[in-house]
Amino acid sequence: MARIIGIVNQKGGVGKTTTAVNLGAYLADLGKFVLIVDLDPQTNATSGIGIDHRNIERSVYEAILGKALMSEIVQPTMHETLRIAPANSSLAGLNAELPNMDRREYKLHEALREVRNNYDYILIDCPPTLGYITLNGIVASDEILIPVQAEYFALEGLADLLQTLNLVKERLRPDIQILGAVLTMYDKRTKLSNDVLQELYKYFPNNIFRSVIPRSVRLAEAPSFGRSIAAFDPENMGAKAYERLAREIMGTEAFVRT
Repeated sequence: MARIIGIVNQKGGVGKTTTAVNLGAYLADLGKFVLIVDLDPQTNATSGIGIDHRNIERSVYEAILGKALMSEIVQPTMHETLRIAPANSSLAGLNAELPNMDRREYKLHEALREVRNNYDYILIDCPPTLGYITLNGIVASDEILIPVQAEYFALEGLADLLQTLNLVKERLRPDIQILGAVLTMYDKRTKLSNDVLQELYKYFPNNIFRSVIPRSVRLAEAPSFGRSIAAFDPENMGAKAYERLAREIMGTEAFVRT
């Protein structure tokens, strides 16, 4: 049964999609069967792994609404054991449709049941909001990974996010856990990046990954070629950082499953 990890932060531009695509690629390259679920109407994970969202007839939208099985929408990627449940523009309508549905917070959770035994990891790339789409991503997850950009304003809103996660734990998904926070766009040369890292310990005293994702032009360029950094430039420092993060998360596997 897959570990389902929601990649969540309501702030945009912190590296959620970059983390979903590259963590997924390295978990796959390290021998795991991985599914990325693109839950963001901006479809960046879909295009970033090389799929044109404009040519997708059935997406996560149809799977969540029960109009298609999740297995029917999943597509292969250039990584042999990495698959993606793609998004297209239809997904934007879910925030308007979900409030009128029964068990509205559990739609993705229910859709993933069909494929959960097919993968070792399922990574959910959530949109930069705390609306119903993100709530579905959180409720469907066993664990939450929170990318935090090494910038002053990146810490704003973390308290709201943690409050939301606590409410989900109390009311909807008692067994959900915070896997940890990962610092992204880190520049060790600046005092600000180090200050943000230290401040982050106040929010996650025991849950910060040692793998820190550096600021990298090549990381930013890779999605425009429809490739993960593992395929685009595996010797890049950002590539090495995501490989370390994948190994670090794999190292928690035995602990989580006990």
